[in-house]
Amino acid sequence: MTESSATRPSLPTDKEVALRVIPMPADANANGDIFGGWIMSQVDLAGSIPAHRRARGRIATVAVNQFVFKQPVQIGDVVSFYASVKRVGRTSITVDVEVYAERDRGHTVAKVTEAELTYVAIGADRKPRELPPEVDTVLV
Repeated sequence: MTESSATRPSLPTDKEVALRVIPMPADANANGDIFGGWIMSQVDLAGSIPAHRRARGRIATVAVNQFVFKQPVQIGDVVSFYASVKRVGRTSITVDVEVYAERDRGHTVAKVTEAELTYVAIGADRKPRELPPEVDTVLV
């Protein structure tokens, strides 16, 4: 019996993908799994995208509040990083990042990592700056 598209695991449709990448053999440890540090760096990049948009300028990572590796990532997986702003402070932005791996040419999808990071908006002097007011953007 073949698996229908209704029951096949899939990527989230209610979130915006921030980054998508395929890890290569150079990114793997001695066991053939992708290094956790490689995943962490990609999560930081993905999380910085909505943070930078909200800050409308330079940001710096100030904290990794939570990081959970749920399943290993394998060479050749298509890894998708979904990032969304969770909280906004006076100078800081907290972002949730969910990571999914597509395996077996997309027949298998697994949530492999969850993380929460905090970024701070910084000025040219590399010191924290107040976030600008939020603006609604309208696409025409």
